[in-house]
Amino acid sequence: MLKSKYDFVVVFSVKNANPNGDPLNGNRPRINYQGIGEVSDVCIKRKIRNRLMEQGQSIFVQSEDYKTDDFTSLKNRAEGTLSANVLKDKEKLIEEACKQWYDVRAFGQLFAFKGGKEKGVSAGIRGPVSIHSAYSQDPINITSIQITKSVNSEGDGAGKTSDTMGTKHRVDFGLYTFAGSINPQLAQTTGFSDEDAEQLKKVLAQLFENDASSARPDGSMEVHKVYWWKHSSLSGDYSSAKVHRTVKVAKKDGIIEPKNVEDYVIEVEALENLQPEILSGF
Repeated sequence: MLKSKYDFVVVFSVKNANPNGDPLNGNRPRINYQGIGEVSDVCIKRKIRNRLMEQGQSIFVQSEDYKTDDFTSLKNRAEGTLSANVLKDKEKLIEEACKQWYDVRAFGQLFAFKGGKEKGVSAGIRGPVSIHSAYSQDPINITSIQITKSVNSEGDGAGKTSDTMGTKHRVDFGLYTFAGSINPQLAQTTGFSDEDAEQLKKVLAQLFENDASSARPDGSMEVHKVYWWKHSSLSGDYSSAKVHRTVKVAKKDGIIEPKNVEDYVIEVEALENLQPEILSGF
């Protein structure tokens, strides 16, 4: 079981890549009204799950293009893994699901499946691991380019069809940070342990390995620092907000438009009796 409260902050860069497209805005990189880049917590959790799967952890919420089994839905995975008696009992379902799947005992999960002729089961699990969305330190510049396919998907080939044209978007450069914490009280319910916390710490440093796509080429996204605090008690030595604020990121003097991570100064303010473990990116 978890014996301490944990906090963490991750600093990563994006260069000529789309870290998290917004489907409501033509898949452009997410930004707020101040032009600050954003990567959603859901996107970050997806990458954490994928890295954990690569290391042999059993994961419940798997993406369609990154599966380790043949189940076609979350309901199929639950029914194909847990016994019928467990699925009928809410308490047993929570206990067995947390034992079986790392992401359930870490992030929580809602099990709400129709039962057909029998009454369905509904069980909500609150996970101890919370992940904030990532935000860029400064406003980002987004470049958009037109692309064409060399072959039509349909038609007689006499001319280009409408689907041969497209647009790609990229962030020229941005330095992002996100924070998170592990709540010991919620960990009591799900069984999240100190060993699980160590596994999470390792994958945070490897977040973008084996994550390449046409929008995110290899090397275009890089974790630079993971700051990891292990408190001396379950209640914590300081609030998570105060711990997260100790990481200071600022442009170097004279830098107007940062082009790389070397244009920033990254420092950690000391807290009495609580020092972070600092990991470099993978």
